[in-house]
Amino acid sequence: MANLRAGLIGLGMMGRNHARVLGSLDGVDLVAVADPGGDKFGVAGGREVLAGIDELIAVGVDYCMVAVPTAYHLLVGTALAEAGVHALIEKPLAENLETAEQLAKEFDSRGVLGGVGHIERYNPALQSARSRIEAGDLGEVFQVVTRRQGPFPGRIADVGVVMDLGTHDIDLTAWVTQQAYTSVSARTAHRSGREHEDLVAVVGQLSKGTVTNHLVNWLSPLKERTTVITGEKGTFVADTLTADLTYYANGQVETTWSDISRFRGVSEGDIVRYAIAKPEPLRVEHENFRDAVLGKDADIVTLQQGLETVRVAQACIESAAESRTVFLDATP
Repeated sequence: MANLRAGLIGLGMMGRNHARVLGSLDGVDLVAVADPGGDKFGVAGGREVLAGIDELIAVGVDYCMVAVPTAYHLLVGTALAEAGVHALIEKPLAENLETAEQLAKEFDSRGVLGGVGHIERYNPALQSARSRIEAGDLGEVFQVVTRRQGPFPGRIADVGVVMDLGTHDIDLTAWVTQQAYTSVSARTAHRSGREHEDLVAVVGQLSKGTVTNHLVNWLSPLKERTTVITGEKGTFVADTLTADLTYYANGQVETTWSDISRFRGVSEGDIVRYAIAKPEPLRVEHENFRDAVLGKDADIVTLQQGLETVRVAQACIESAAESRTVFLDATP
């Protein structure tokens, strides 16, 4: 069977990583790359750098990785859908709900496969956490707390921290717990003189009662990517920078020290850092989308799932702007 012919549009910071993976992916030939700004990172690997999406489509590709700025997702995605070219689109799906709905419709109405690059779903720590939660290792999930902070990335100009970084946490929380958001209450700040927010704090609730808290900013010299999931049997702490998953179990040993035993909460139990395989999340993401294009069983983030993440993110922005809690319909 011939290899799939893949294209890539957008040769910026993420585009160079996609080029590296696509250029070495089994069963795939990266045959064309495009960026109207040229190849400033030198990732084309000897391939001609085309001017735009029309030229890339004309080469003849089975599917395309879209790594252009979010503001151009609709334009590029629509061209691919109209040409019948499957597409994996970097997150977020679009810069607002209206555009995300339109983009999803472009693909769905034509029966063309689309996916969204929510890469945290493929992080080994979160993959392991989800499977263990599904197996009942935590029992009922009470709370999910995420912290995602670091320095401002000068390459992001078209969306704020909610759509760019916050969508990671919205998507992974819904996915890990297998619950939908039913409400969000958010506060944002503008500290760097840009049009869009660069700090957000969100309190949310999920469809089975789990409470969530997300702290996200572009203002910290400390880079942190932490997810803390607390349930009736203990707590998982996932560090997605190192792909480590640690389990803090509730204590099973009776406390005889009276001063401590008066506190009727849980006590400390065993602490386990799981030994888990750590494949590169970006490669796993591409392997799954390749398999989906081939019609095989695959775990991709669908356009509908990407759309729901944008819906929640926009609700966070509206909540902050209007100083109120925004309620959402819980979709499966």
